Amino acid sequence: MNKLKDKVVLVIGGGTGIGLGIGVAFAREGCQVMLSGRRQSCLDAAKQLPEVGSLFYTKTADATDRGQIAELMASVDDQVGAIDILVYSAGMNVPKRMFADLDPEEFDQIMNANATGAFNCMHAVLPSMRKRGSGLIINIVSLAGLRNMKMAGLGYCASKFAQSSIGTYANLEALPDGVAITNLFPGETNTPILDKRPVPPPPEKREQMVHPEDIAAMAVAIARLPARATVPEIVITPRHMPLT
Repeated sequence: MNKLKDKVVLVIGGGTGIGLGIGVAFAREGCQVMLSGRRQSCLDAAKQLPEVGSLFYTKTADATDRGQIAELMASVDDQVGAIDILVYSAGMNVPKRMFADLDPEEFDQIMNANATGAFNCMHAVLPSMRKRGSGLIINIVSLAGLRNMKMAGLGYCASKFAQSSIGTYANLEALPDGVAITNLFPGETNTPILDKRPVPPPPEKREQMVHPEDIAAMAVAIARLPARATVPEIVITPRHMPLT
């Protein structure tokens, strides 16, 4: 028996990259998956994927806008049902990311997308999960949320440390109510955000990185665990980037 069949999964940042990979994996498990992101074009492309695309529900929303997130949560409840699993995978970075050249307005944008957006989505979904006494939140952070990494930049590291703290605190608070939050820390991953690096890596370098489907397999494994078990945090990196 498939434990995850018919579970309702909402993926924020589900139009591309890690979020889309996780959405595909949960759809293949028989889950009811809603993908959300800021760009309708990405969600439309996801709907065209072979095998699973036609199964997706989609709705645009900006995680930094609390009104839009409230509308999204209501839409999921109306169209699909109560959310069993929330995946927060939205995020951003900018090419000019060092203290010397980071625009303060772009710093604010990074903090809002990576940290405040995570707070907004968790804050919106946790009350219903805690009331039902069950639920899982998978918070896609980054290795830059565990270690300051120069190539990731100031804003990204600061925002990812904050996002990690939000997930950890939520887990401590919600576990007694039957809800678990996992911080998932990927290392270098072959996603479109790489195009925002000052020097985007070449294809051969990207191939050596972790891929979205690798992280998706980890997310599904966490979701399959019995309720007695929780995974507060887990790291997945390419072999050239071991955690030290």
